Parts: sequence; structure tokens; C-alpha cells
Amino acid sequence: MPMIDLYTWGTPNGCKVSIMLEELGLPYTVHRVDIGADEQFAPAFLAISPNNKIPAIVDPDGPDGAPISVFETGAILVYLAEKTGSDLWPTEPRQRMVTLQWLMFQMGGIGPFLGQANHFLKFAKEEVPYAMNRYRTEAHRLYGVMDRRLAEVPYLAGESYSIADIASYPWVMRYPWHEIDLETACPHVWAWAQRIGARPAVAKGMAVPTLP
Repeated sequence: MPMIDLYTWGTPNGCKVSIMLEELGLPYTVHRVDIGADEQFAPAFLAISPNNKIPAIVDPDGPDGAPISVFETGAILVYLAEKTGSDLWPTEPRQRMVTLQWLMFQMGGIGPFLGQANHFLKFAKEEVPYAMNRYRTEAHRLYGVMDRRLAEVPYLAGESYSIADIASYPWVMRYPWHEIDLETACPHVWAWAQRIGARPAVAKGMAVPTLP
């Protein structure tokens, strides 16, 4: 099977795709894109990822047999699942819609707001109290949404592990940055995270790429 080229860095978004590739057992080659050195703005990478964001993939064996590049993590996860016929992306219409909803919850909520919390609570060069409080509060609210859901079912989309879990897990594992005692405040999210983290493919995917 041809090797998929993965362009990535050690961020939550980057880890989503390496986890997915590991879960599917697809062969891939890692190309490190050092976003700290602005390598994502190189013209060669722009041709693959028009938004200058990691991760992105190039599959030499696309749907029509010709190479295809895919950017945006939600699209990549769906593409890889459909390529392999994986049950991580259900075919039954109702269950597929449930999975899609929780994938979009990550794309529209968990990713953007936890990303801002990461920035203002950990990386900003000056303290901005309004922003710190806003994004800390919203991060905690989103954890609460997940906790209520996971009090009812073992995985975000229901009874089965799916791409919705793969998309959310790397972001949740930055919880120490969000100033929350996750085990106490959101015990169902905590238990879910332990289940996900125990998967060998998840452990391997989270380590790609190994940062210096």
C-alpha cells in the first residue's frame, strides 16, 4: 500500500491525524512542519494546505487512483475512514449523524475555545484578565457538556469509539493548561480519557512527531 505523507507538528490537531492513521494501520511518512519556525508558511506547504495550518496529508492513492491532498482535521478523519471503510465513521444514517454532531462539537467548540484558553492562560506574553477569564470559563463549560454526555454513554457518539473521540481526546489532554481539576470536576470525561489513552494506537499517535 502506498505511504501517505503526513505533514504535522506536536499539537492537538496534529495528533488527531496520527492517531487516526495508527488506528487504521495505514502506512505513513511523517514530515515535521515546525510552526514555531513558521515553516507552515513555506510555498510548498501552502500548495498542500491553503490555510497554512497543520496537519495535512497527501495520499498518492486517492479515490480515483490519483494523488489527493487533504487539509482540515475533520475532513482528513472522514476521508481516511471512508477510504478504509472503517466503523470509526458509521454508515447507518442516524449513528453517522450523531457522530457528525460530536465531531462538529469538537471542530466548532473544543478546538477553537480550548485553543484560545491555551494561548491566554499559558503562552500570551502579557496577562489579559478579561480574555483569561472568558476562555477559562468557556473551556470549563465545554468540559461540562462532555461530562454530561459521557455520564450517559461510554463514548461521545454513543456505545462505540469513533472519530469524534479521536478528534476530542488530544485537546482534552491539555486540561492542565485550562486550570481545571478534571478528575474531580468532570469524572466522566476523566474516565473516558483513561479509556481512550489506554489504546495502543492512541499512545503511538500522540507521540508523533516527537518534539526536540
